[in-house]
Amino acid sequence: MSLNLNRTELRISAGQIRQFPADPMVQIAFSGRSNVGKSSLINSLLGRKSLARVSASPGKTITINFYDVDKQLFLVDLPGYGFAKRNPADKAQWSALTDGYFTKNPNLDRLRLVIQLVDSRIGLTDDDRAMVDYLRAAGIPYFVIATKVDKLNATERKNNLAAIAADPALDGDTVIIPFSSLKNEGRDEVLRQIGMMTGIRMSK
Repeated sequence: MSLNLNRTELRISAGQIRQFPADPMVQIAFSGRSNVGKSSLINSLLGRKSLARVSASPGKTITINFYDVDKQLFLVDLPGYGFAKRNPADKAQWSALTDGYFTKNPNLDRLRLVIQLVDSRIGLTDDDRAMVDYLRAAGIPYFVIATKVDKLNATERKNNLAAIAADPALDGDTVIIPFSSLKNEGRDEVLRQIGMMTGIRMSK
């Protein structure tokens, strides 16, 4: 499958399960903690500057954003988790919405891949580990992107990436790609990995 990235739009920001689009299109989902850089990654992959809005208030909006790419693919931006200031009601809403995506998604069988983002400065959090455990148990293919590597010096980068790779939550053969939205570092590697795992060619 080859896609025209110029034909991309935000189809819907779904705040309720009933709003999930029913179009029988392939889906790739992006998961990670609040402020880990999901929107910046999506913009980078699509070659756009601001299609996916980078929130100034991490964790404020609880929606699942479905980006329609060439009427063939949905890039699905799941709401960020682990935001400390979120109140219990908001956390419950996040949990119900995200759980609903994986259990009540009308096209769950078309979910080909989850891209799990981890902040390279922090490493895997307990929430990251819980998500990886779920993906593995559900048999959903995934790989890991270590974001914000431009904020690390050479020694920190080497040590932090090694720590992520050694985290017991990850299998020894889990693909981990260092990424910087500021420098677009890792973009080509991410696109290649998507192609290898899904057969989808995204290039611009």
